[in-house]
Amino acid sequence: MQSINDKLIEAITFQNQGNADDATRVFTDVLAYDPNNAAALYSLALIAHQRGDAAGALVLIERGVAVAPVYPPMHFVHGAILQAAGRKEAALAAYDEALRLQPDYTEVLINSGALLRDMLRHLEALDRFNRVLLINPDHVGALANCAIMLTEFKQGEQAIARFERLLQLAPDFDYGLGLLYYEQLHICDWSNSAILTPQIVEGIRAGKRSCKTLALMAVTDQASDHLAAAVTFGMHMFPPAPIKLWNGERYRHQKIRIAYVSPDLREHPVGHLMAGVFERHDKNRFETYAISLGVDDGSRLRARMIKAFDHFIDVRGMGSLQIAQLMREHEIDVAIDLAGYTSDSRTDVFSFRPAPAQVGYLGYPGTLGVPYMDYILADQYIIPPDHQQYFTEEVVYLPDTYLPTDAGVQISERTPTRAECGLPDQGIVFCSFSHDYKISPPLFDVWMRLLAKVPGSVLWLMSRVEISKQNLRKEAQARGIDPDRLIFAERVKHVEDHLARYRQADIFLDTHPYNAHTTAADALMAGLPVVTYMGDAFPARVAGSLLHAIGLTELITHTLEDYEALVVKLAGDPDQLKALREKLAANKRTHALFDTDRFAQNLEAVYSAMWRRSELGGVRDALS
Repeated sequence: MQSINDKLIEAITFQNQGNADDATRVFTDVLAYDPNNAAALYSLALIAHQRGDAAGALVLIERGVAVAPVYPPMHFVHGAILQAAGRKEAALAAYDEALRLQPDYTEVLINSGALLRDMLRHLEALDRFNRVLLINPDHVGALANCAIMLTEFKQGEQAIARFERLLQLAPDFDYGLGLLYYEQLHICDWSNSAILTPQIVEGIRAGKRSCKTLALMAVTDQASDHLAAAVTFGMHMFPPAPIKLWNGERYRHQKIRIAYVSPDLREHPVGHLMAGVFERHDKNRFETYAISLGVDDGSRLRARMIKAFDHFIDVRGMGSLQIAQLMREHEIDVAIDLAGYTSDSRTDVFSFRPAPAQVGYLGYPGTLGVPYMDYILADQYIIPPDHQQYFTEEVVYLPDTYLPTDAGVQISERTPTRAECGLPDQGIVFCSFSHDYKISPPLFDVWMRLLAKVPGSVLWLMSRVEISKQNLRKEAQARGIDPDRLIFAERVKHVEDHLARYRQADIFLDTHPYNAHTTAADALMAGLPVVTYMGDAFPARVAGSLLHAIGLTELITHTLEDYEALVVKLAGDPDQLKALREKLAANKRTHALFDTDRFAQNLEAVYSAMWRRSELGGVRDALS
């Protein structure tokens, strides 16, 4: 008869071979002889966890912790099981106990750092990753996580140094090239642009994990590249879950229940765009839910949104499965993901199929590349009919524009003086308040030629960090332009005052291949003409869509050469600029872009059609 030790050796051998069935059988035999055998409890809990048996794994690991309270790996697995179950605080406590017993336990530091990041406790997360690097400066996982956290703190140069070291150690690290280049774009460091851009694009086309999807939007304007990247990323990071919470059941509600899932129900561009829509939903026909993933910033905007919803649910402390279960318990009819693959989003909530109709909208300008997202909302300019092939979702068209605006925003009556804005008293002011990463080198070449061709003109930008300003000034000087002709706006507290500043600009210069989105809408709202280069992929077509919706299609160009020529023409023709401003002011009263009531009604019509389709079992005619 085998001894307990012999059986343990046999079971561990099976486990190391990947033979979970035989390992489970022998470990179970061990427990029959010795119910408190820590090794068997640990291994069986781990196997159950790997098989997705959360309840069984938890029972086993809690027995294990009771019989071996000073064994650090037991607490590590306990934390991992609790984390998978969405019990974040309990998981963190288990990880902390493992670290108390073994402070240099790198796997626990990495896991708990990732957990703290998910809990939006970024500073504590960074500390854990740095502790790993003190133990092992070349730990690949810690380098990657530390660099990503440094980007959150706008420490671009430090993040780039870690990304570069990461790629030296692991040249094929998942999404590593894109992580490096995206952060370089954030500080306008284009020194490697000619090398990294083709490497990233070629990798995406070969099916490699060379770049995350959001970063790629600032790299290439090919819709087919965006689709390839999304499928690679989505199916790697957020594949369909093994369970589906909604399985064709029919709900019987008096009202259609819609849920917006977002980390950005706060002072954020998505919040600004959607607040007016939330307030205008027809409460006689719709019951509205906010599933808030992000921080409560205590802002005026947050307060407006809390008031606008029938149910505002803060789910920051919940796991993705728990959030999905909550949505299923509330019998949500239409679930709208307002974040996609952006910061602090939770795409995997939708992988559990919590609702009959699941929609991607607004916060992320592209396909998610996963089978459980049913629809993407767009307009015919954002996604022309012949581009539907580049989206895994069914494209549902809104009649005017896909981008909402908040007609309730009142721009400050007082316009700050040019001197108060740091602008010269005379000369054309070209304005672009987009994020730094959207300024591509070819576009900057055009902007510098514009300054050269229009004497006395300046370029008014909104850079977030000092290193970006330094790099942009350096790039201007390298192109023969006085760096002082780049003027950088400071941030102001209230959006009403920010919008008033646009009145001191003459022409808004759109970015490419990633257009201004909210910022372009802001410029038009403030009465400032926007010139855009309308490209191929979704992110490069947004400003063009807005110009269609406001009736200023003459400001849409389709090549960089035409973009440059149009801006030069307008800058030299004050009468035409004046006429454009007058036309914009008149069209704001008659066209769709700033009609929030009309937009909300159009959106509700789409949601109603989606609800009808789900009630009819997926009949496609329901959305026609």
